[in-house]
Amino acid sequence: MSPAPHWLKLGLTAVAAVLLLWQGWYMGWVVWWKWVNPQSTSFQNQRLDEARRKNPKAELKRQWVAYEKISVHLKRAVIAAEDDKFIDHEGFDWEGIQKAIEKNQKKGKVVAGGSTISQQLAKNLLLSPTKSMLRKGEEAIITVWIELLWDKRRILEVYLNVVEWGDGIFGAEAAARRYFGTSATRLDAEQAARLAVMLPAPRRYERNPYSAYINGRAELILGRMPHAEVPP
Repeated sequence: MSPAPHWLKLGLTAVAAVLLLWQGWYMGWVVWWKWVNPQSTSFQNQRLDEARRKNPKAELKRQWVAYEKISVHLKRAVIAAEDDKFIDHEGFDWEGIQKAIEKNQKKGKVVAGGSTISQQLAKNLLLSPTKSMLRKGEEAIITVWIELLWDKRRILEVYLNVVEWGDGIFGAEAAARRYFGTSATRLDAEQAARLAVMLPAPRRYERNPYSAYINGRAELILGRMPHAEVPP
């Protein structure tokens, strides 16, 4: 077998170098955010761009709240609703992913994702919501770094402060004030359950936050919350 042409070796080396630099850029942000609170995320920037096409003066509503000041009810509710194995897994809930695949196959379309809180956070921080195999691969790599470099407390703290909770509403504090006129610290169990139910599609559910669906799901989450394990 003849050796690969010189130009091919150079091309492959260049591609590998670009990939390493690209992934290193992601890892650099993950390391930085271990200690420094994100001022904005890729997902927030996209939403702000969308809003400013309609209103150049549009701003997002968000306010950082330290982990210990966020209601424990909200922490329990979000874990119960989104990722009940959060404390135990290392970024991926393989059983949940398998169930999601089976459910999607049964329905003939994507109705469940099986993503953990860590995966959702990876996507929100650095990626776009566009669905593709490349993006899912990048999400998986960033998830591994987040789980390796952060503890569960930091993961949940950042998630609760950057996740979308409505049109222009990001984080627990803005959500608590938007829907209940209170702070993230003072959310009670029912309010927390309602916010957790909204997470899969907040801009849709905010149109009718007391719909029969949300009422029913909130009752279900309330029943699960006492069993949700929360990072200390």
